[in-house]
Amino acid sequence: MIIGIPREIKKEEYRVAMTPEGVSELKRNGQTILIEIGAGEGSGFSDEEYLQADADVVDRATVFNKADLIVKVKEPLPQEYDLLREGQAIFTYLHLAPNRELTELLLKKKITGLAYETLQKDGALPLLAPMSEIAGRMAPLMGAYYLQKIYHGEGVLVTGAAGVKPAKAAILGAGVVGTNAAHVCIGLGMDTVAINKGVEKLQKLDEMFMGRVKTLPLTSHNIAEEIKDADILIGAVLVPGGKTPVLITRDMLKTMKKGAVIIDVSVDQGGCVETSKPTTHDNPIYEVEGIIHYCVANMPGAYPRTSTLALTNATLPYIKLLANKGIGKALSDDEMIKTALNTYKGEITNKALAESIGMPFASKT
Repeated sequence: MIIGIPREIKKEEYRVAMTPEGVSELKRNGQTILIEIGAGEGSGFSDEEYLQADADVVDRATVFNKADLIVKVKEPLPQEYDLLREGQAIFTYLHLAPNRELTELLLKKKITGLAYETLQKDGALPLLAPMSEIAGRMAPLMGAYYLQKIYHGEGVLVTGAAGVKPAKAAILGAGVVGTNAAHVCIGLGMDTVAINKGVEKLQKLDEMFMGRVKTLPLTSHNIAEEIKDADILIGAVLVPGGKTPVLITRDMLKTMKKGAVIIDVSVDQGGCVETSKPTTHDNPIYEVEGIIHYCVANMPGAYPRTSTLALTNATLPYIKLLANKGIGKALSDDEMIKTALNTYKGEITNKALAESIGMPFASKT
């Protein structure tokens, strides 16, 4: 199989879909790897390192024209739409639910769309987990930074000081993002509350942090009460393949403290705050109703070396499987690969995506 790894073009996206070590592993299995010139530079991997790993370092057009399988970090952008070939396969963070235009393109070109974020193993999301871990750990740090008065934050130091209470963090969701956010919040000494729909995850949090994180079931009342005095609100809600439900309305912002900071990690699936809209690392925040919003859609891209290493560790076994068996056989033989499938032969094959986007659903292959 010919596997193509293009350079990411999303603004301030410095990750690359595979390390030179990952390339070496695939080469040992007899695959051909085409990597775009300069694709690894942002993560600290030179073209020479990829050449030493026996990759073919080529121009952008060659990557897309010759590859059977395109492996990326982020979803294709409009500038890449014409490069995608009819019947090609792509494996990346697709995040199709809020992106009807891309969904329709994949359907029109009959592209096999495999999404990292929907691949499931034993009820977990192993390809989303490493980036969720990084984004979760970043969220309290970003919140703490933008609480500074120079950014119109409320001017609260999250750790507190002698005789002064620490800041409060309210976390919506207790999955990988929420758990890692809680880990950092309590490490900073913050008063931390996690709100989640399922009790089981709350029980795990309670056991993990030995009661240092207050846990509450996700109800409208609990959300409304807890955000009133929160200094940092972290949106860590996920519906695999589907659009994130809105839990915080614009009117609810008026009940929050002026200068509080919202970090909506779920913005790449639409966001759990009504006023969320994707931002970039060079212009990450904006203000609505006196509340600072940080809604960077590719948070782990700020730490590309760590993120690329973690991502390759997670994705490589599945890329090997796709390459060794071929796309069609992998889809027919492997249930985990089927869960990653979002579009196939012009049809939507993920039920949550079909429901979110209001289009017909076809049951797998």
